[in-house]
Amino acid sequence: MALAPMANVTDAAFRTIIAKYGKPDVVWTEFVSTDGLCSSGKGKLLTDLKFSEQERPVVAQIFGAKPENFRKVAKLLQELGFDGIDINMGCPDRAFEKQGSCAALMKNPKLAQEIILATKEAAGKLPVSVKIRIGYNKIELGPWLTTIFKAKPAVISIHARTRKEMSKVPAHWDEIGKATKLAKIYFKDGHRPLILGNGDVTNLEEAYAKVKEYGCDGIMIGRGIFGNPWFFNRTINKHDLPLSEQLKVMIEHTFLFEKMFKGIKSFDLMKKHYKAYVTGFDGAKELRTELFEKAKTAEDVKHIIESHFASNLLI
Repeated sequence: MALAPMANVTDAAFRTIIAKYGKPDVVWTEFVSTDGLCSSGKGKLLTDLKFSEQERPVVAQIFGAKPENFRKVAKLLQELGFDGIDINMGCPDRAFEKQGSCAALMKNPKLAQEIILATKEAAGKLPVSVKIRIGYNKIELGPWLTTIFKAKPAVISIHARTRKEMSKVPAHWDEIGKATKLAKIYFKDGHRPLILGNGDVTNLEEAYAKVKEYGCDGIMIGRGIFGNPWFFNRTINKHDLPLSEQLKVMIEHTFLFEKMFKGIKSFDLMKKHYKAYVTGFDGAKELRTELFEKAKTAEDVKHIIESHFASNLLI
């Protein structure tokens, strides 16, 4: 059970909260540019590679289109103490695709292979994994997956939609089942990559059911964990917790974000979490609106929530 990499979401503050309240088996960082890490702007990007011991095992996700930069960054990630390296080959952002990276690599399978092999060569003992989609404009998982197989990554995480589909259609979980079968056929000696399925999983019970139904080795959770740090907790269900406890954790998350990133990241990045935290109760919409419009600091958030409920319950 893995926490998916999500840009401007899975930062160190978010992962620390997840590790405290419902630790998954492994976490991924936000993705970081290999070109950027090989440039004069390296220092700023290292912020996105912060992690704490309580998060382990933690995998650094990187993206780019130059094999030589993947070699350099793989060595850096060893020095930083990561437990694994993941290559993003699925992000549909046009800006990154114009650089020949992320989802654009589906159009350049030879380069995709070169990048994986270059990373593996420089990664030492760190396992190298890849996150992909099931096709570009249409589902063509077989040929694309075979390309990836040839480079022998340790893990392949598959978002069960095409690049064209973005996240606008239901995930094609049958393709995850096919991928697992293809891996078993291709790697007849049994030394195959692990296959993680990703897409539309909303709770832990559903995650285990997907593993059983489609035969994959695990599940990667992205949007399903928004507002629910207890997602991976096998003994606590968010919906069984009082609202006061849920909002206390939101406030804790906010103060941690501010402590780690004040002056580095915009406070507005934290606000995207409030839509998921503040929901499902009377007055939730009004409270969200007030948080979005008025909150500029963690103290503001705490004050707005306490004022909204007119009590000291959350102090």
